[in-house]
Amino acid sequence: MVREGPAEPAPPKQEPYPAEKARGGVIVLNTPARRWIFLAGLAGAVVLVLVLGFLR
Repeated sequence: MVREGPAEPAPPKQEPYPAEKARGGVIVLNTPARRWIFLAGLAGAVVLVLVLGFLR
């Protein structure tokens, strides 16, 4: 591979992103429908593991 132009300089060094700002994920289950969908997904995963375990 041939370089078409001069090499680019390295990007300036940055401070690491603080962990306090990075932790922002929240599961918001503020409606009954969202709660039921979440719980159904968890129950479905458990049932799937049990069924695949029995079929094995």
